[in-house]
Amino acid sequence: MKKTKHYQKPFAFCIAMLMGTIFLSSPVFAQQPQETKPYSVGNPLGISNSNGGFEAITSNVKVYGGIVSAESCSYDAATGLIVVPNRGLPQSMQTNDGWVSLINHDGSVHTLRWIGVQRPDERKNLSTPLILNEPFGSDIMKGILYLADRDGGTGKDDPSVAVIRKFSMKTGEPVGEFKIEGAGWINDIEVKEDGTIYATETGDFGKPNPNPDTWKVWKVTPSGEATIFVQGAPLNVPNGIAFDPQGNIVVVNSGNADVLTFSQEGKLLKTETAAQPGSDGLVIMPDGTKYVCSVFNGGVSRIRPGKPAELIAKNIPSAASMCYDSKTNQLVIPMNANNSLAFIPLD
Repeated sequence: MKKTKHYQKPFAFCIAMLMGTIFLSSPVFAQQPQETKPYSVGNPLGISNSNGGFEAITSNVKVYGGIVSAESCSYDAATGLIVVPNRGLPQSMQTNDGWVSLINHDGSVHTLRWIGVQRPDERKNLSTPLILNEPFGSDIMKGILYLADRDGGTGKDDPSVAVIRKFSMKTGEPVGEFKIEGAGWINDIEVKEDGTIYATETGDFGKPNPNPDTWKVWKVTPSGEATIFVQGAPLNVPNGIAFDPQGNIVVVNSGNADVLTFSQEGKLLKTETAAQPGSDGLVIMPDGTKYVCSVFNGGVSRIRPGKPAELIAKNIPSAASMCYDSKTNQLVIPMNANNSLAFIPLD
């Protein structure tokens, strides 16, 4: 029979408990009465319109939870799983708190924590140390998961620097990283077959006088050399990035509704317009059809080649950088502030 051990409380503990009782019972420290507010409950998923009214998410969108502050996802055709990086706590609160989840086609969880199952303080002691702070954009190429992460940024005196981290899709182990010293953080990424990475630096946004020079697209060679691919206008708070069937680089702006196609030399070839401004996610199909989601306005635009954009879904809150599940022909959209994923079957 297991015996229960009894411990004598230290004197300091007893004094602290006594003082706490005095403070709580004293009128000086008593909680002051607060103004009564009407009782309310939350709305179903949707967004508030410009008139202050509420509009529910359209019925063709299904939402599943189990995700924490995800900014992107990538579909892994080899395993048939949706790979979702979770940001966890911000750098100012806890470093090395990111992790990666694996999600099934139907939205159910396959592996809640695949990369990053350990606590932040345990990760440095692994046989292969793990660092994953606040992952944003993601892409999978030739069995490697690329994540847009950052180091630093723990306080005003700790500069943030963008880092692209690589992981094996077979083992989940880190297999390298590249720092972009000229960027504090990067948003979305897209990787070519040879390992060349294109990354957006969203820069100034939401400021009265944003600096266009902070809006950039970076090119990172397979050896890790980073150079600026495009800078300034026509970029306007660049966010999502992808390749079209011709190998051109396509970027969507969050600052307006423009969808920009650049050649591999950085020349602007074409400007299209999404149905809503505030673009974040971008998916391009083999036939050139583009899907663009608006993080601010909640809609998903479909832009068929040579045709104007049309909305195929509306009122998706915080619609971030989406991915395409090719096996089930559906879009998957992380809703970062809602800690969930939206699924949109395509016709």
